[in-house]
Amino acid sequence: MPVDEGLALYSAAEEAAALGLPLLEVGTYCGRSTILLAAAAREAGTVAVTVDHHRGSEEQQPGWEYHDASLVDGAVGRMDTLPTFRRTLHAAGLEDHVIAVVGRSPRVAAVWGKPLGLVFVDGGHTDEHAAADYEGWAPHLAPGGLLVIHDVFPDPADGGQAPYRMYRTALASGVFTERSVTRSLRVLQRAA
Repeated sequence: MPVDEGLALYSAAEEAAALGLPLLEVGTYCGRSTILLAAAAREAGTVAVTVDHHRGSEEQQPGWEYHDASLVDGAVGRMDTLPTFRRTLHAAGLEDHVIAVVGRSPRVAAVWGKPLGLVFVDGGHTDEHAAADYEGWAPHLAPGGLLVIHDVFPDPADGGQAPYRMYRTALASGVFTERSVTRSLRVLQRAA
């Protein structure tokens, strides 16, 4: 995540944390964006929740451009970003301000029962995953809460289209209005 997008995410997290509700992230990877959410949550006296299966998205698998072989668990032969994520939180001093849920986003969303001040979606980039993240988590946003979507590329030449289609679906719903655009990061607000 480029610095300007990170700053926009942090700004949205600060605003949403003022609602006193948890901030939730879908797609943790190694925790860079988690520390932004957790820092805002800490200042407001709330918590950041992060949901990830820690096996990597499709573009992080062997043979793909974003694959990092150092993140493969030799014992099982699969990606495992959880240890790196935990080290990231420890180094940032934010372990007490994060609840890490290890699981698939749609399954966690199905049992989630608390309103959220912010949902940051940066999970799988297939239509199936993006749609499931939106359908699973958007209903949990409190009125006035923020839906933040990463990797929104209107031009297919710039990147995958699933997050863009999620963004368009959210706007077309009439429930969300656009608050800001910073490169590929979109901040939408749920109607009050």
